[in-house]
Amino acid sequence: MVEQSQLALRDAAEWLGDWHPLADQLGSANGLVTLGSVTALLDLPPVTSIVSLRNLIRCYLDQVLLPFELPAIRTAHGMTLRHELRELIQLDQQMVAERLLAGISEPSRRVGRCQLQKLRPLRDDRMVQRYLAAIETDQAHGWHTLVYGMTLAVYSLPLRQGLLGYAHQAVRSFIYSAAGMLRLSEHQCRELFDGLCATLPASMEILIQEESASPHF
Repeated sequence: MVEQSQLALRDAAEWLGDWHPLADQLGSANGLVTLGSVTALLDLPPVTSIVSLRNLIRCYLDQVLLPFELPAIRTAHGMTLRHELRELIQLDQQMVAERLLAGISEPSRRVGRCQLQKLRPLRDDRMVQRYLAAIETDQAHGWHTLVYGMTLAVYSLPLRQGLLGYAHQAVRSFIYSAAGMLRLSEHQCRELFDGLCATLPASMEILIQEESASPHF
């Protein structure tokens, strides 16, 4: 049991530390989500320059990450700490209706379910086991953002750090998926990353304050 828990913890730490769920698909010909499909989802022209790449990432931050993904992570984190399974399942179901999440729904659920399976050895954690059961009985979908927030809570990882790390990796994934095509240097990639991420810490503080001020079920 101890060995299983340690293995799950190591896997979770690796996932939270350096991998965004779409990183292996952005820009991939075989991926479910490509730069082309994201530009179509956000109604943007194709990425052909560093200017258009910057515009795509900014639109992603403003229209997907900040209004949907990060709040979902934050809320799932809080619900897990408060053992609010019913509310978590309701949130999971409500996310299906969000148009801008439709384009990433399939990889999101695939990644979320895969990562949640890595928490299965934690048999004493009722929240994890009951959410797994809800997914297996088609009562929930297992969005990767909700599983991410749950994982932060299960392993007592700092919410602020988790939100910022997720956002950073998302931006980094977009940049490096286009770097080869646009012939971007490492310096250009870093400069682009720094500029796009400059305001994210302030956004994290607002998200966390909103969670602290909101009424709980």
